[in-house]
Amino acid sequence: MISTADIRINKIAKSRVTDYDVNNVPFGKCFSDHMFVAEYADGKWQNATICPYGDVPLSYAMSALHYGQAIFEGMKAYKNDNGDVSLFRPLENYKRLNRSAVRMCMPEVPEELFMNGLLELLRLDAAWVPTGDTGSLYIRPFLIATDEAIGVKASETYKFIIITCPAGKYYSDPIKVIVETDYFRSVHGGVGFVKAAGNYGRSLYPTKLAQQKGYQQVIWTDSATHHFVEESGTMNLMFVIGDTLLTPALSDTILAGITRDSVIALAKHWGMKVEERKVSLKEVAEAYEKGELKEAFGCGTAATIAQIIGIGFEGKDFVLPPVEERKFSTKVDETLRLIRKGKMKDELGWMLKV
Repeated sequence: MISTADIRINKIAKSRVTDYDVNNVPFGKCFSDHMFVAEYADGKWQNATICPYGDVPLSYAMSALHYGQAIFEGMKAYKNDNGDVSLFRPLENYKRLNRSAVRMCMPEVPEELFMNGLLELLRLDAAWVPTGDTGSLYIRPFLIATDEAIGVKASETYKFIIITCPAGKYYSDPIKVIVETDYFRSVHGGVGFVKAAGNYGRSLYPTKLAQQKGYQQVIWTDSATHHFVEESGTMNLMFVIGDTLLTPALSDTILAGITRDSVIALAKHWGMKVEERKVSLKEVAEAYEKGELKEAFGCGTAATIAQIIGIGFEGKDFVLPPVEERKFSTKVDETLRLIRKGKMKDELGWMLKV
């Protein structure tokens, strides 16, 4: 098993952090000094290294490029006023990565390798973690197949890599979404419940069409009937109808979001009624017509809470209440921010100090 002592560290000669204002950089465009890399070959994990961020030599014939054996995670580190860096529920990301690995016929990553590599990397690049109220260090662990061979079969070699980048808010403004009933994100028996790279590639064209119509994202519906909502863009989807928090139940077509789970946990902690079940477009439309659709929002690691102010459906737009009037989603957004920044007691034990 790979321990912290087994990780070879090759530090950058001179940090690049002073070249940037880490509290004010575009999401996903600026990367920190180092990355973590481990290799899988001969049936075991080996060669765990932290090295300067940069290109990794890979073959143009490698399996990930041709046959889609590529999975990833998204997580964040936060810095409090004392300069301490903490992670939000990192073991949930670790578990989900391995669920993805099993489904995509890839080797599972040992917990010690994942956590020791991640923690050592963050200790080395702590200066890259933003200090602003909405800032964080976005963390991208990913696993790719690296066999240099053409032929449809599971690879025998892999690389597990972690890169990081300082990040602000993913969506600076509330968004408008349109219900998608021609294309679909996932199907029963497919890979919609895992973070496989291809899930995101297939979403780009429908999203482009939505943006051409003036919407920022789509609401994905079930592939069989297009009658039930599933996700919005790359986020889980939630509604407040009356006094109830309503969200589609998890299935093999919906990603088990960690932010989703956290929002539900807080709602229950506060005594709010929560329903996880199938949610039909008809139900949402009727709630809107009756004035009972109080809030709609997406939730995920990148965005945390993305307020939805308009929903396009069957040729008309549902105009939702202003964000300032939304009691639940604004409270949960602020509560998560305060917990992550160490400004509110972590009653549910979510934060891990680096």
